[in-house]
Amino acid sequence: MTMTFRTLTIVAAALALAACSAFKPADKAGDGKPPATATDEVPGTRGDVPTVRLITAQTPAVRAYRKTGARQIYKAYPQRIYKGKIPPLVYAVVVVETDIDAEGNVKNVTFSRVPSHAPEVPGKIAELIKAASPLPSPGRLGGHTYVDTWLWDKSGNFQLDSLTLGQRSR
Repeated sequence: MTMTFRTLTIVAAALALAACSAFKPADKAGDGKPPATATDEVPGTRGDVPTVRLITAQTPAVRAYRKTGARQIYKAYPQRIYKGKIPPLVYAVVVVETDIDAEGNVKNVTFSRVPSHAPEVPGKIAELIKAASPLPSPGRLGGHTYVDTWLWDKSGNFQLDSLTLGQRSR
């Protein structure tokens, strides 16, 4: 008995559909209720607070405010700003996330990169930022989180990446 290609294709499709229903979950004990899903079993709602911090997208407006905030910090600590180009190897590079409200008040300072060899530096940076608060009002931008990189010299002087004069080659 020879089957045609068309007949074989139809039989294969029928078997594939039958296999799909074989893996479909059955009703619980035949009570007619649909099976529970993972979301049915997990307490809480969809409005739960996310487990990660959300950082404001670094749009051109946020990047421009970053320079405004850096200028305020430079103005608050003129004696601490490293003059000229930073040495090729700085003591610490710290990536700082600063949360501000619509008036420019610093609400929180966190770090996405901290130096393991200089654990004292992030705390000092947080103190400097909080003491310089309020930063200029962000205007229509409103409250947000902006990210800047602090280049910290062993002397305790620093430059911010948004306003740095660059790095010496030697």
